[in-house]
Amino acid sequence: MKVILRKAKALLEELKILFHSVPGVLLALFVISIVGMNLLANKSIDTGLDWFALDCGIILSWLSFLTMDILTKRFGPRASILISIVALAINWLVCLIFFLASLIPGFWGESFVETGGEAINTALNRTFAGDWFVVFGSSVAFIASAVANALLNWTIGKAFKKHPDGFLAFSMRAYGSTVAAQFLDNLLFALIVSLNLFGWNLAQCFTCAATGAVAELLMEVVFSPFGYWVLRHYEKDKVGQAYIDYRAMKLTEAQA
Repeated sequence: MKVILRKAKALLEELKILFHSVPGVLLALFVISIVGMNLLANKSIDTGLDWFALDCGIILSWLSFLTMDILTKRFGPRASILISIVALAINWLVCLIFFLASLIPGFWGESFVETGGEAINTALNRTFAGDWFVVFGSSVAFIASAVANALLNWTIGKAFKKHPDGFLAFSMRAYGSTVAAQFLDNLLFALIVSLNLFGWNLAQCFTCAATGAVAELLMEVVFSPFGYWVLRHYEKDKVGQAYIDYRAMKLTEAQA
């Protein structure tokens, strides 16, 4: 019991230093992207192709992966995973708030129409309330992809012995980890939710996972220069150095 309490205390201390070190804007964008893409995922995109399945969540999903790439490069994979777990907990809180709001008697503004207002109001309530199985599926998919993204990003980065801080190294880390993690995210969600609730078959699950990963990769290619620019400013200004020094101290203690 003492060991568990000691580890819990150490983790809380680390989280305190980490959240004091990570820029607030970066953290806010990360959390907003997770909450927003889960809500936007309720609307599918009409691609005109039966085999090309996408939803509006892709409008923000690139931001969560680009943020994780910056976090992993600057603070390490452990920090990226810890922040992802906390962000997921915040998303659960938002889902709970939305669910409670859907139970409150009243009408959404869009339901004030001459006909069909009640049906529209019910649909909006269900959209924001969500479904526990969908929340569960998205949570499993997200945390698995977050871990995979952080570890793969860090591993790819280790392969660049020369110019590890250059744009080529950053972009290869981002592209490789994003396409793999996004495929995993899409596949797990499809297997847990779409296969059981929406009647998809396995071929559709794998096709959706692959096409979504390619689309996400294209978004990374477009926005990775901006992510690299932000990262270089963080490194130049030694943003978050307190956490980096803390982790270095802990690793030294562990090796002693």
